[in-house]
Amino acid sequence: MESQRIVVVGAGAMGSMFGGRLAEGGADVTLVDVNRDHIGAIQQNGGLILTGHGGDRHIPIRATTDASTITGPIGIALFQCKAIYNPQAAASVRHLFDGSGAVAVSFQNGLGNEEVIEGILGKGRVVAGLTSQSAMMEAPGRVRHVVDLPTDMGEIGGGLSDRVTRWADFLSRHGLSVTASADVTRDKWRKLLGNIGLSAISGATNLTAGQIVDDPQLRAVALRAIDEAAAVASASGIPINQAEAYDIFYQIALPPENRQMKSSMRRDLEAGQHSEVQQIYESVVGLGERHGVPTPTLHTLAALIRGLEKHFIA
Repeated sequence: MESQRIVVVGAGAMGSMFGGRLAEGGADVTLVDVNRDHIGAIQQNGGLILTGHGGDRHIPIRATTDASTITGPIGIALFQCKAIYNPQAAASVRHLFDGSGAVAVSFQNGLGNEEVIEGILGKGRVVAGLTSQSAMMEAPGRVRHVVDLPTDMGEIGGGLSDRVTRWADFLSRHGLSVTASADVTRDKWRKLLGNIGLSAISGATNLTAGQIVDDPQLRAVALRAIDEAAAVASASGIPINQAEAYDIFYQIALPPENRQMKSSMRRDLEAGQHSEVQQIYESVVGLGERHGVPTPTLHTLAALIRGLEKHFIA
């Protein structure tokens, strides 16, 4: 690796937690985010306060709202902003990829994120990632790591490349356990099924994962949505049977820490922000239309979230 410096693009709860864990492990990390209150608190406090899993601690780390102030070279950029902001986020760090071997990895929800980032940073610059980790913002400069779950990264086209293997090992050695995946596209679909079962229902009802699973009617809607998404995955060349799909859903929803959590889609709606409904639901609906797979439940859930967004987005 030409450089081992890390830039986290989108330092909300998840990005801050990832960056904080890596900085704590000795990596050279800079957080970038447009949230001036959050970044300002980190700067003023001389670091990030990370609570929850692993105990409460103060982690010295650099943070900025202006990516143009970061100079190269860097080794890797972790994209953890909301996926709808990928075009602006990628453009803000484009200068760090000029004439370098830097790689970007999207640890974001939904489908299509890598293609958007690659369209700005350049072909071959981006690898795919996914994580089941959970974090939440407690206050500006203060993030709670809720539960420690698997994180993976891999080449979009499949196979184990040298760069993915080396970076997964590097991140793991610096406090963030990451597995190099030989079939990350299938892994992303598996994670997406869990998101599809919970995100919009929690978003529309203001209920936690545990409350959704415990309610027979809502659980039935979640499982119908998962059935439709799994059928689209199979039509797209990613076969996932029903038992596997349901198991993924329950693995995400049933851990005690996650049962108490509302979806990030709900938190977006409460904050009056755009949600990731396009990446999580509408992308699958579009693929279903292309392959002739009906997705009425997914279409309905997406429409409900779009309707809720109309309260604050013109």
